[in-house]
Amino acid sequence: MIEERDYIARAIAGSGQIRAFALTTKTLTERVRRIHNYSPLAIAALGRVLSAALMLGDTLKGEKDMVTVFARGDGPIKQIVATADSQGHVKGYASVPDVDLPLREDGHLNVGAAIGHGSLTVIKDMGFGEPYVGTVQLVSGEIGDDLTYYFAKSEQTPTAVGLGVLVDTDHTIKAAGGFIVQLLPGASEEVISKLEKNLTNVKSVTDILKDDKTPEELIQIILTGFDVEFLGTKDVSFQCTCSKERLTRTLKSLGREELTDMLEKDGKAELTCDFCGKKHEFTADDLREIIASLDEKKTGE
Repeated sequence: MIEERDYIARAIAGSGQIRAFALTTKTLTERVRRIHNYSPLAIAALGRVLSAALMLGDTLKGEKDMVTVFARGDGPIKQIVATADSQGHVKGYASVPDVDLPLREDGHLNVGAAIGHGSLTVIKDMGFGEPYVGTVQLVSGEIGDDLTYYFAKSEQTPTAVGLGVLVDTDHTIKAAGGFIVQLLPGASEEVISKLEKNLTNVKSVTDILKDDKTPEELIQIILTGFDVEFLGTKDVSFQCTCSKERLTRTLKSLGREELTDMLEKDGKAELTCDFCGKKHEFTADDLREIIASLDEKKTGE
């Protein structure tokens, strides 16, 4: 048994022609599942997006850089969001936590049907100018396939993405994680052919991770036959940065009229963080202060 640790490993291979990321996210995915009591299907979908966001976040350079992954579709889960930073922290939620659909014919949870047809958006905020935003149509709703398509269309980088979440019979998380493997500019036909052959042999990420394989071992399996050089690891975890100050901005966005109506009818407000489920209460005095600040801003314009 390996130590119960969520972390990401990165490597290069093929004399610098391939770069790879792999991670395990069993513990943090279980924590997120418990926050909103997600159904097996909902956490299987959300867990994939959490893992994807973390690996994308690992490519960022600045301490305050952020990446957000949105999967929006016409399926019953509606929307999945995950935001990660360059330090290995992630948060996310699914709009509908209790989604339940029949299993696929192969016995797996039907994540694709839960998300349906729609779009995948990746937003990278590097702290200067406008964030980079790339959007593609969902090709399967399974997230891994969709991210592979995103890299090809939006970043013109040949990429293979594998993601998975295995839910146990008691609804706890038995395994979770994934990989991203990319061909770097100038990759030879020999390297491309060998990598493609390897990837066809990787049928399921969770089939590998459920046997307590580490991210390094996952990379070694995908890159069988290549000289692999590991570049380091980073612990990853769920972290929400919600605060009363942040949610005050949300209340301000409602406008004076709606806030006044809230004050007169309820005499208070309570907002629940979509990510961590924490409740933040605003008293009548808090609401009056927010309304006054809006009036001051309007007067100053």
